[in-house]
Amino acid sequence: MLAEVSESQWGMVTSAQANARGVSHMNLTRLTESGDLVRLSHGVYKDAGAPGGQYDELRSAWLASEPTRLAWDRLQEKPAKVIVSGESAAAVHGIGNLRAMRSEFTTPSRKQTQRPDVHYRTRTLRSDDVTVREGLPVTTPERTIADLVEQRTQLDHIGDALRDAARKSRLDTDRLSELLGPLAERNGHAKGDGNALLEELLEAARIDLHSLSKQIVKMPDLGALVARDYLATIDASKLFDSPALRSVLEAQEKQFAKLVETLSKAVMPALPAFDKLAESMAAATAAFDSPAMRSVLEAQEKQVAAMSAALSKLVMPDIAGLENIQKAIASLGAANATLGADSAQKRLNEAISTVDWASLAQRAKQIEISDLDKEES
Repeated sequence: MLAEVSESQWGMVTSAQANARGVSHMNLTRLTESGDLVRLSHGVYKDAGAPGGQYDELRSAWLASEPTRLAWDRLQEKPAKVIVSGESAAAVHGIGNLRAMRSEFTTPSRKQTQRPDVHYRTRTLRSDDVTVREGLPVTTPERTIADLVEQRTQLDHIGDALRDAARKSRLDTDRLSELLGPLAERNGHAKGDGNALLEELLEAARIDLHSLSKQIVKMPDLGALVARDYLATIDASKLFDSPALRSVLEAQEKQFAKLVETLSKAVMPALPAFDKLAESMAAATAAFDSPAMRSVLEAQEKQVAAMSAALSKLVMPDIAGLENIQKAIASLGAANATLGADSAQKRLNEAISTVDWASLAQRAKQIEISDLDKEES
């Protein structure tokens, strides 16, 4: 008799289904008292030997919505008459962190219940807005998100659900925008502008273009690849021919000139003084016979010489940088004047080739090698 009772795919049965197969209410009560059945809710029982499930409460409520019909028959309808929706659908899809406090369903005609833990919404759904998850007919992620917006769920919570849905599967954003259209005006957007409301949800989910760009920037390797591929698709000739670029280079030239002038005023007058001090210390070193005094003076002499060399190095690279900027401006002007109708890429390449942009690095390397040679000698 127990096998006859447990015809549901989840080991569940309604009292109406059991009665149709000759199992009386008294027998159901005896089976429950003996521990063979577990009463899930009014009129719904489960085989005690069947494994427990995360969605037993939702499945029980769904079975109770049409107690005389078997689950398998109901799932053949396209779409089904009773469809899991709202926060219950989000829970089944595993999207968002919403706590479904009741079992929510959508039906094409008005349906009432006295159960406080069950809620019915009336709407005729398209067949492509319904899918099957966990053996239950459930609204698609797109329809579920739109329903959550309609229920006035907080947008940041819906954003979490949208982000999870996007990670789990490819969302139909066109359909989602269409579903959000009727809800746009009451959410502060132009009437019917589902795209604007969708963009707001994407921002709440932190998967809009601006947020994704920030995430890419934080990943140097990926950011470099994206930048490289993007720059390869654009025509940069107008940028290099533009007065704006020339203005920037000229402004940098003036800044370098001021920096060189300031450093020269501060550093150059001090160099002779350092040289004289070094000479005096060298003479003092030679005049004293004490090894201890000689050691101190020699150490100071080296410090002064190192300081003088460092100050000289500080000025020279900036002068070289100024010369490079001047060459860049002159090269760009010359390229534009002489090449005429040649390609922008050719003008850019030749302008760059006339400028020794690596001079600063080369000079620093030469200074470093020279210093190493002196230390070794």
